[in-house]
Amino acid sequence: MRLQERCTSFLQNEQHKPFKPVKPFKYSMLKKFKADLHIHTCLSPCADLHMSPLEITNTASKNGLDIIAITDHNSAQNVMSVKKAAKKTGLTVFAGMEVTSAEEVHILAIFEEVESLMKLQDIVYENLTPGENDAKRFGEQVLVNEKNEVLGFNKRILLSSTALTVHSVVNTIHSLGGLSFAAHIDREAFSIISQLGFIPDEAGFDALEMSPLIDRETAERLLKDYSSFSWITASDAHQLEDIGKRTSSFYIKEASFAEITYALKNIDGREVTWE
Repeated sequence: MRLQERCTSFLQNEQHKPFKPVKPFKYSMLKKFKADLHIHTCLSPCADLHMSPLEITNTASKNGLDIIAITDHNSAQNVMSVKKAAKKTGLTVFAGMEVTSAEEVHILAIFEEVESLMKLQDIVYENLTPGENDAKRFGEQVLVNEKNEVLGFNKRILLSSTALTVHSVVNTIHSLGGLSFAAHIDREAFSIISQLGFIPDEAGFDALEMSPLIDRETAERLLKDYSSFSWITASDAHQLEDIGKRTSSFYIKEASFAEITYALKNIDGREVTWE
C-alpha cells in the first residue's frame, strides 16, 4: 500500500472514533484545598480563651481543613506558636493579621513569611491608639507557645483602630509582599462598606471576604457591583466550634502562598470558589 493510501485509510478510521476532549496537562495537576483564612487566637480579646495553638490546629485538622490563616486583631504575636503547633498535622498555616484602619475598617493581611508580618506589626503598633487594655471590659490578650503554655499578656488596646487609612494599610501590606482582603464586607460594622458606604476602585484589595452571615446567592444579588474582585469566605472564628464553619476552596497545585495568589488572579486555570 502506498503512503498516500495509508494516510487516507488512517484518516477514514479516525473519523469513526468518538471524540475525547483532552484536558490540558497544567489544569489536570490542580487539586482542591479547603481553606479558612480568618481565625483568631486567644490573643484577640474578643476570642475564647480555648483558642490556643494546639486546640486550633487540632480542630482545623479534624474538620478537614488544608489551609488556615491566623488573623488576630492588630497583632501577630501568636502566629509562630500556631505554625509550630501545626507541624505534625499536615496543616498549612499562613501568617496573618486583622488590621483596623483609621476609618475602623477591618482589613485582613496574609503573608508567606512571618518576618514580613512582624514588620507590619511594628508599623501597626506605632500607629495603634495609645493606652492599656482593660481586660475586665474587653477581655484578656493571652500570649501562648505551641504547647499552650502562657507566656504573658499583650497590654496594648488591640481592639482599637490605628491611625492608618485604608489606602495606607493596603499599600503597606503590598509593600511587604502580602495579600490584602477587605474583611466581612457584608457586615453592618467594621466592614469597608459599612464605614465608607462603598469600595473605592483604587482601594487595591486582592479579594473581598464574605462572612458566614451571607450565602453566595444573596451576596451575588446584593454585592454584584463588586463582582470584578475575587471573593472568598471564611469563618472569622473566635471559638473552636466555628473553625471551618465557612471555607473557600482553592484549586491549585499545592498549598503555597504563590498558588493562593495565582488562584485569586485566575492564572492557568487556578481559582477560588465557595458556596
